[in-house]
Amino acid sequence: MTDPLSYLDITRFETAAAAVATDSGGMQKEAYFYRVPCVTLRDETEWVETVTSGWNRLASPSAAGISEAILSAVASRPSVYPQPYGCGRAGEVIVNLLHRTPSGLPCGRVTSNDSQ
Repeated sequence: MTDPLSYLDITRFETAAAAVATDSGGMQKEAYFYRVPCVTLRDETEWVETVTSGWNRLASPSAAGISEAILSAVASRPSVYPQPYGCGRAGEVIVNLLHRTPSGLPCGRVTSNDSQ
């Protein structure tokens, strides 16, 4: 345990961790993006895809098996990293699409003559 940390310090610790144990929804997803196994100290999560992909596991906060879940997360790091949120290149794809049309809009430029 530690005193409260700044966001940048937390990020540095998360990226270097062997595993993350948290009850924070945001930290679950951050761990996934950093490719760090996570143990969520809850009975359910809103980030179901992180559980089904094997990068996150649930451990009841009242369960005696929390340490076992953490050790298991460290020992069985997934070898596959699915990308249910995309590949991180949305901006590049959008710019390329905008460059394909004369006005940058999918339908081209609309003029007053087009509406007649």
